[in-house]
Amino acid sequence: MIEARATAKYVRTSAQKAKLMLDLIRGCDVNRALATLKFARKSVARDIEKVLQSAIANAQQKEGFGGDVDRLYVSSCYAGPGPSQKRIRPAPMGRAYRVLKRTTHLTVHVAERPEAKARTARTPAAAGRAKRKATT
Repeated sequence: MIEARATAKYVRTSAQKAKLMLDLIRGCDVNRALATLKFARKSVARDIEKVLQSAIANAQQKEGFGGDVDRLYVSSCYAGPGPSQKRIRPAPMGRAYRVLKRTTHLTVHVAERPEAKARTARTPAAAGRAKRKATT
């Protein structure tokens, strides 16, 4: 099973805002995740989209990749805090307020889904009969 990751460091947004978008794509297949990020209205979605594209490209370069991008999914993704830039904003009566310009490190892991095993299709009625038969 192929697994690849990509990281973007010092992205100029807070980790809390980035986590909102990362929660939407975690566990999705990559095509659905890219579509979600493309039409999201948050500005951090563009940065996450670039990292996801990079992770997909990294997976394609791995030894033993099957060649089917449709089998890739976002196995994990997270945003950690980066260093904050401290700035000063003038305030009334000669005081100064501190402004924190936060950064974040984005990490996206993609993995290949295992082959689907051939199973017999069960209808809900057949599953109920099998359950009743097992109890009696």
